[in-house]
Amino acid sequence: MSDGFADLIDVSNRFFRDLKANNTRAWFQDHKDVFTTEIKKPAELFADLLAEDLNRITGVPHRPKLFRIHRDVRFSKDKTPYNPHLHFQWGRPDSVTAPNWFLGSSPDYLIVAMGVMAPGGEALSRYRSFVDARGDEIAGVLAAAPGAHLSNWGAAPLKRVPKPFDPDHPHGDLLRRKTLILEAAFPDDWKQAGLVASANRVFETMMPLWRVLESGMT
Repeated sequence: MSDGFADLIDVSNRFFRDLKANNTRAWFQDHKDVFTTEIKKPAELFADLLAEDLNRITGVPHRPKLFRIHRDVRFSKDKTPYNPHLHFQWGRPDSVTAPNWFLGSSPDYLIVAMGVMAPGGEALSRYRSFVDARGDEIAGVLAAAPGAHLSNWGAAPLKRVPKPFDPDHPHGDLLRRKTLILEAAFPDDWKQAGLVASANRVFETMMPLWRVLESGMT
């Protein structure tokens, strides 16, 4: 049964198609009321609802985050000011290394993802030690994830297995990664089933990997 959030996706996709073709501050200011009223406010409600569901599914508190439409262009050659997509993230407020959940919507995709999004410094070292110790378990869970695959989002993998690990490490493919993100498309019937219910269905399929990452990265 539809929960009304299909309209959010439809309206945002139309808005972002137009924004992509007119990515200027002048155009956005002329259409800001549409973004605020028909996209941002419903999206914030959706983020809060999904946080409650993740709290229930995982048994630990999650904080919702709606990514800003404004791009950080300080270090980018692309100076277009706005992101033509709707992105959400949910994570534990008490841990910067715990796995996070992600939902992304644009005219080109509607996906759910979960994993270690962008570890750096000590967190990256922790991730690699975790893979070294429990790589068989991680690989087994990944292989059993229905309809999901490892995402290529984020930093590109290293060309070689990082030191001090053996260059022929059995899980060298995971050690070379700087992110470990499981990604899945929404089910085809999501409009009929509802966006919230469909997201929860995908969340449930990713829970085995979440449990493994939660136990090793938190």
